[in-house]
Amino acid sequence: MVKAGKVSCVKGEFMFFKKKELEIVSPVKGKLISIKDVPDITFSEEMVGKGVAVIPEENELYSPVGGTVTTVFPTSHAIGLTTKDGIDILLHIGLDTVNLKGEGFDVKVKEGDEVKAGDLLVVADFEKIKLAGYRLETPVIICNPEQCKKLTYTKPQAVNKGDVIIKYLK
Repeated sequence: MVKAGKVSCVKGEFMFFKKKELEIVSPVKGKLISIKDVPDITFSEEMVGKGVAVIPEENELYSPVGGTVTTVFPTSHAIGLTTKDGIDILLHIGLDTVNLKGEGFDVKVKEGDEVKAGDLLVVADFEKIKLAGYRLETPVIICNPEQCKKLTYTKPQAVNKGDVIIKYLK
């Protein structure tokens, strides 16, 4: 077999290697919504990146991808992850929750930790967050979407933790 770039010759046949779609999964059970429906212009106008949001029904939030924890915000309301293929993901728990200064968030990881999709990241007290007047929409954002050749989003619907919500080609 002779390999040349993306084409492999095997007994006179050409086989083209198809790039595998990679997946981002829901960090929590809830209602998946379009990022355009998030009532915060920073997210709805994709200023931070492209993605979707989940309105959580449970308090435990899990990693949507495998990779490295690159940022745990000091206020514990958001976590940055980087996949092995260099895609930067932001999990932002609720809207304007930075104002809670960490109240209602119990972060279970630290910067530099390696995680797999489905590993526990944060336990959030959503009752406390709602009582403080904050919304629960939780954006899952690809911060460097220009690194993706193609992005596909799951249509808005009920999702369980671990359901695919975004597919991308690197």
